[in-house]
Amino acid sequence: MNKFYLIVFLLVFSLKTKAQQSSGISDNKVIIGKSLFGNETKRDFSRKGDFYIHWGYNHSWYGKSDIHFNGPGYDFTLHDVQANDRQSKLSWKYLDIGQISIPQYNFRVGYFIKDNYSISIGWDHMKYVMDIPQRVAITGYIDKEISNPGIPTGEYAGTYNGEMLDVKADMLTFEHTDGFNYANVEIERYDDIWVAPSRKTSLTLETGLGAGLIVPRTDVRLFGTGQNNYFNVAGYGVSVKAGLKFYVTRGLYFQNTTKLGTTNLTNIHTTGRNSIDKANQKINYVENFFAVGYQF
Repeated sequence: MNKFYLIVFLLVFSLKTKAQQSSGISDNKVIIGKSLFGNETKRDFSRKGDFYIHWGYNHSWYGKSDIHFNGPGYDFTLHDVQANDRQSKLSWKYLDIGQISIPQYNFRVGYFIKDNYSISIGWDHMKYVMDIPQRVAITGYIDKEISNPGIPTGEYAGTYNGEMLDVKADMLTFEHTDGFNYANVEIERYDDIWVAPSRKTSLTLETGLGAGLIVPRTDVRLFGTGQNNYFNVAGYGVSVKAGLKFYVTRGLYFQNTTKLGTTNLTNIHTTGRNSIDKANQKINYVENFFAVGYQF
């Protein structure tokens, strides 16, 4: 994974260098995008043609969701399931290049198509962990033995019509912890809130819209059977975001952003028997992340 990030960075750097070399004699006129805040001091440079890259860490909150499980001998839904993320404890993992991708992280590369608009690609590595035990409503049916080869279900066998059920680890554990990954494309707008007299240091509002694929690695045990499944494209998502970028220099910046997203996962791997056992759910979330980046 770290080699992938290095390749992306080198590719972006080479494209930037090539664009500069092919630009020839440049027009000295600087076109600055109009800010909603109408600040008097303006930058003396345009962002158009710049690239940016950043890395950061996130914390997420999830709305209640219904999880639908189906396969041979069962078809049931757990309603209003509660879940949380799983933060790594503050440690050297956040600085160790060999373990930098273990905590919940954000990686993004973007290009300014205009002074105040950019388009970017990114990877939001979140984590989703169903609270166990918890009491939820259940509908559907569970036979005494499910899947193939058969898995005994014990006291959970039956037909359900909205009864409350205590879900314990002997019935289910359910996590997107390697993780709840959102591979996405975003378009962003920038409005300068404040520009220092030096015209290099500034505070900027960033807003954006995004869409992409959900690529989880889901760890499930259903009646004791399951595995930490392989990564798969389980569904799609859309999102909106707003945040602040503080440019220390023209290039170096720190960022804090909040993102609202909704996702539809139609093909979740469960027991590892992917041709017959699966689950689906829709997850709404709020994500906040801090990042450090560079624009060039």
